[in-house]
Amino acid sequence: MSATANEALPTVETAKKLGVLPEEFDKIKEILGRDPNFTELSIFSVMWSEHCSYKNSIRWLKTLPREGKHMLVEAGEENAGLVDIGDGLACAFKIESHNHPSALEPYQGAATGVGGINRDIFTMGARPIAQLNSLRFGNLDLDRTKWLIKGVVKGIGDYGNAFGIPTVGGEVFFDDCYNTNPLVNAMSAGIVKVGETISAISYGEGNPVYIVGSSTGKDGIHGATFASEDITESSGDNLPAVQVGDPFQEKLLLEATLELITTGAVVGMQDMGAAGITCSTSEMSAKGEHGMIINLDKVPTRQDNMKPFEILLSESQERMLVVVEKGREAEVEAVFDKWDLNCAQIGEVTKEQRLKYYMHGELVADVPAWDLVLGGGAPVYEREYSEPAYYAEHQKFNIDDIEQPSNYVEVADFLTQHQNIASKRWVYEQYDSMVGTVNKSTNLPTDAALVNLKDTNQALALTIDCNARYIHADPEKGTSIAVSEAARNITCSGGEPSAITNCLNFGNPYNPEVYWQFVGAIKGMGAACRKFDTPVTGGNVSFYNQSTIKGETIPVFPTPTIGMMGIVTDKKFVTSLDFKEEGDLIYLVGEAQNDIASSEYLYSWHKVKQSPAPYFDLDKEFTLQKQIKTLIQGGLVASAHDCSDGGLYITLLEAAMPNGLGFDINTDPAYRKDAYLFGEAQSRVVVSVKPAKQNAFDAAMIDGGIKFSRLGTVTADGSLTIDGESFSNSKEKKAVFDSALAERIVG
Repeated sequence: MSATANEALPTVETAKKLGVLPEEFDKIKEILGRDPNFTELSIFSVMWSEHCSYKNSIRWLKTLPREGKHMLVEAGEENAGLVDIGDGLACAFKIESHNHPSALEPYQGAATGVGGINRDIFTMGARPIAQLNSLRFGNLDLDRTKWLIKGVVKGIGDYGNAFGIPTVGGEVFFDDCYNTNPLVNAMSAGIVKVGETISAISYGEGNPVYIVGSSTGKDGIHGATFASEDITESSGDNLPAVQVGDPFQEKLLLEATLELITTGAVVGMQDMGAAGITCSTSEMSAKGEHGMIINLDKVPTRQDNMKPFEILLSESQERMLVVVEKGREAEVEAVFDKWDLNCAQIGEVTKEQRLKYYMHGELVADVPAWDLVLGGGAPVYEREYSEPAYYAEHQKFNIDDIEQPSNYVEVADFLTQHQNIASKRWVYEQYDSMVGTVNKSTNLPTDAALVNLKDTNQALALTIDCNARYIHADPEKGTSIAVSEAARNITCSGGEPSAITNCLNFGNPYNPEVYWQFVGAIKGMGAACRKFDTPVTGGNVSFYNQSTIKGETIPVFPTPTIGMMGIVTDKKFVTSLDFKEEGDLIYLVGEAQNDIASSEYLYSWHKVKQSPAPYFDLDKEFTLQKQIKTLIQGGLVASAHDCSDGGLYITLLEAAMPNGLGFDINTDPAYRKDAYLFGEAQSRVVVSVKPAKQNAFDAAMIDGGIKFSRLGTVTADGSLTIDGESFSNSKEKKAVFDSALAERIVG
């Protein structure tokens, strides 16, 4: 095949500009047996980008556990993971990033991230019922950071609220390393009956291929390539690579898609996300070992005279590719006509395993499907990695070098209103958490978000966790902590951890120190997932999260965000984090440590930036969570709240505030008081126990062999007392806790 008329064949320099390495350019010529034209090179550039091919990460991703007792679909097989949750139901869930678009156009970048992750869910035939998100921003004193967070939160809220799916949980974290490159990770979960899912596959020679949903425009072109490069001072020139979303169209597409599936006419279906038509046609064809003939001039477009590569690479939102059984076209078209959506037949399935794209009868690209995709002929690399010098420096930290504070009340007040610890009310109040009436945590605060499963005695437990500071300090240990904390949140809420999805946010993989962080994170994740029997269902990798400003490259903290799903097998086990009544006994389950490493207290109060990850023992963590499950299912605790960011003091405060109660506790003189109150050593849970159940609780703890200590009692008047000293009142602290972030953002 020669180049199209008046089109010069691209050179290696053209390939470099599209992100194609010289050796990859040679490989493309070898695959085709000739030089590619520009459209073909564009196809390879997006499909071989890190965002689509995982070429720099897949070797290590394959080491993660993929099999589990509830798994119905292994990682990478479909658009999202699929887990059996009993009662004939399955949960499809996944997390993905939309970091680079959000860095340039925060509103649309975040909004389309929400839209894309929900399409991954309902493309499989599952109805989305819950959303979560994990957000990372820079210094809140910067106007740019305030602009970014306002835009991102509004984008998530406007899209999710209009689409009609509740946002049930999330996290927000601030650090200077995210000043230019924020992280926006969106997670969605949906429900489908077992056996009624749709696969992202294409087969059956002669079967028609449809594009359905919105029209195709020039937004998002080369978006996958854009997501595989650094953010620089000139990145604003790439605004066309940011997609534009329409949640009302997405709602129509959701209902039309689920109705279409009931006809039984669907062979396969895939969301058009990264790389648009290119990705959907190639991945579906490769999976089904067939090919396609696609007529690009039949694609409904928003702009006139779009070029073939623009139509192929457009990442316009709210679109799906659907392959249906030949002879049932009228049924398919009737469904989309009812919902007033585009439904255009643009091609057909072929036996030959090639993708042939035509424009007004002219063949503009002819490429083999298998050679384009992950798991097929896409390149696979294992990059060099080396331990960074900072890691050894972190290990030199000595707690004895840190002077204990003279005023503990002052430290407590500082942490209470710190942006990484204070309530994220300003954020979540912009999200609709109640639409669909499935959120069980709105009026019952729990460590994990609980989602009601109607007509069953079960509930879903969902959480999203990652303390990137821990992972920067020690990638392997820190990522094990992230998985374990997610499991701890679900366990403390009365659920059983089942499976995870991950969003792996790192800097440039060609940087050996960044790749060392990535490898360590994968090792730590794998160890914790195997321990908790929570296989990885899928997710995504987002490299190149860093900023090149005036020649200096600054990677973000390694941020492997963990989205975990669990199952509450009986709703009677649901356990909230709030203290219930005056006189209830407060216990610490787990062992205190003389440890303040990587704590918010050390990092922000003392401004000590170099320390190791906090104390953590995976075996002890697993044993602790088994014990918490025993206590909850035995009806021995009135509340359970895991001890994490901000340490024991913040855990106690968060348990006291919801009902306006207080606490009167004593610290253990065997430990430094600052470590006891503000350290973030892992594997600790605060529980409250009714006095009548004290003996049974003590006996269960002794039988379990877990260290525990009685801290004190719940007080009725909201007074907060530690070692006889007043730390004010929970009602006063709640006002500060709830308003601190909003005051920093909007004044």
